[in-house]
Amino acid sequence: MNILTAAKLAISRQALIFFALFSMISIANANAQDDIAAGEKLFKSYCASCHSPGSNQLVGPGLAGVYDKYEREWLYKWIKNSQELINSGDADAVAVYEQYNKVLMPAQPVNDGEIDQILAYVKDHNENAPVETAQAAAATTEAASAEPKETSPWFVLIIIIALLVVISVLRKVQHSLAIVDAKKSGKEVAPETSMLEGLLAWINGNKRIVGLIGIVLIALVAKAGWDAAIGVGVYTGYEPEQPIKFSHELHAGTNGIDCQYCHNSASFSKSAGIPSPNLCMNCHTYIQEGPQYGKEEIAKIYEALDFDPVTKTYGPDQKPIKWIKVHNLPDHVYFNHSQHVTVGKIACQKCHGPVETYTVGKQHEPLTMGWCINCHRETKVQMDGNGYYDEIHARLPEDLKEEYLENGTITVSELGGIECAKCHY
Repeated sequence: MNILTAAKLAISRQALIFFALFSMISIANANAQDDIAAGEKLFKSYCASCHSPGSNQLVGPGLAGVYDKYEREWLYKWIKNSQELINSGDADAVAVYEQYNKVLMPAQPVNDGEIDQILAYVKDHNENAPVETAQAAAATTEAASAEPKETSPWFVLIIIIALLVVISVLRKVQHSLAIVDAKKSGKEVAPETSMLEGLLAWINGNKRIVGLIGIVLIALVAKAGWDAAIGVGVYTGYEPEQPIKFSHELHAGTNGIDCQYCHNSASFSKSAGIPSPNLCMNCHTYIQEGPQYGKEEIAKIYEALDFDPVTKTYGPDQKPIKWIKVHNLPDHVYFNHSQHVTVGKIACQKCHGPVETYTVGKQHEPLTMGWCINCHRETKVQMDGNGYYDEIHARLPEDLKEEYLENGTITVSELGGIECAKCHY
């Protein structure tokens, strides 16, 4: 094998190695970002109502550093069932329980993989988010709803530039070796070709490698197309501007008003309902100025009701407030709020996220069929003391009552919660 052939072989191997490294870096980075994005959704669903991903303390402690402070296996047990861990006498569990005034953390319906994703999001939030200022630390709303860090386009650009530089250097080396080989054999030295000509020549001489690269590129394009397709009709994060600026954070968070005070039909109806302006007047007949928007937004309620705040009388020229609907399900999907709120005893935050931290109402979850089915597979049925299930209790054989009722192992899916006709009829 002469020097030129060896050089070409070495360059081909180097190019393949660089391509393989670039592919592995890209895939690893994409997988890590997928875990962080999934972890953010899980965090908002199960954690954000009590914890911040940073160092701020809400109901419970901020989660900054928790991924390093405790063993991962311990965190699995604590998050899934803290009471069981405390009752076992575990020193760390008892210490945390005592430190936070013996407030018990509810058991969470998540598996080990989902816990890993939550911790990946929390770690990314603390290691890659900008340093919190005093004002940012006080803004728990933004801390709870921070978006996961996306892959920087500069990172990809730097990798591409680095690869081009390496290829250019290797081509220079190849041409120099060709000159040496030509002088030894007395042949005429071939002129140096352009990078495009060299690329075409390399492609022609390395068809197997080019085929492999083509397959990988096709797979990446197909993956991007698939991700785009499954996102059609999914409006996670949809946050329309409403005709009146209503702060959920002020009402449900600061003032602690229960969700069902305003959305009172959620407990007995298919729809949660939109509160009428008259309900607002239960408080705002006398509260005529707010801490966030002053008198401007409350005045819009008065205008809709033709209300005079001085004489406290209503006029005849009343008109409806045209609120913009945030959560929209397809017409072929049936969803009943009362079935979930009253029978299932599901907290509003399970689907709507930490509403008490929102300034403007927004869609927190994707509301896709897969998301609903996963929830039905994981959510335990609240049968204890629930009159809705009295008939099931009566028909259940005695040998199964202890297994299912006392241990609480029945999920919604086992009661037909994933049957097509439950939601599509």
